[in-house]
Amino acid sequence: QLQLVESGGDLVQPGGSLRLSCIAPGSTLDYYNVAWFRQAPGKEREGVSLIVNSDGMTYYADSVKGRFTISRDNAKTTVYLQMTSLKPEDTGIYYCAAGSEWAGFQWDYYHYRGQGTQVTVSS
Repeated sequence: QLQLVESGGDLVQPGGSLRLSCIAPGSTLDYYNVAWFRQAPGKEREGVSLIVNSDGMTYYADSVKGRFTISRDNAKTTVYLQMTSLKPEDTGIYYCAAGSEWAGFQWDYYHYRGQGTQVTVSS
C-alpha cells in the first residue's frame, strides 16, 4: 500500500511563492503518474497539475498555467509543485494522488491519495 504525504503548505501573501512536496515514505513514486489536486472551501476538488511517469509529460489546469510547475527528483521519490504569483483564489487544501494507469484529473481513478496540505493566500 502506497502512502502519500504532502508538505509545504503555508500562509503566503498574494504574489508570493510556495513549493509543495509529495513523498511516499519507505517507497518510491516510480511507476506512478502523480497529480496535484486542490479543494477550496465550498468548492469541488479540481485537478491542478500532473506528471506522467513514463515520459515526464506535464499537464496543468488553465488557471495555473505559467504560474505553477510540477517536477520530480531524479530518484523519483518526491514530486514537487512550485507555485508562484499566488492569488487568493489559489487558497485551498492541496492533495497529491498517484496511480499506475492514466487518470488525467479524475480524482476517483487515483488509487493512492494523500491527506493534503493547507495553502492560504491572503494579505
